[in-house]
Amino acid sequence: MSLLKYAVIGAAVAYGIQQVTKKRATDGKSILDDLQERAPEWTDKAKQFSDQILDKVAPRTEGQETYQ
Repeated sequence: MSLLKYAVIGAAVAYGIQQVTKKRATDGKSILDDLQERAPEWTDKAKQFSDQILDKVAPRTEGQETYQ
């Protein structure tokens, strides 16, 4: 039964990879290509968000002891 489970999971993963890398007929790009193009934009947004959170949290933690 365990072997069957791993075979089904492997087939699902292979199908998913195929769909992510399959080129569209309209523009010749895949989902993976879209993700690679937009990744720098998302990292910049994540950095801005983390900076905002740190700016909010830092004043609250000033003067508190840190445990290492």
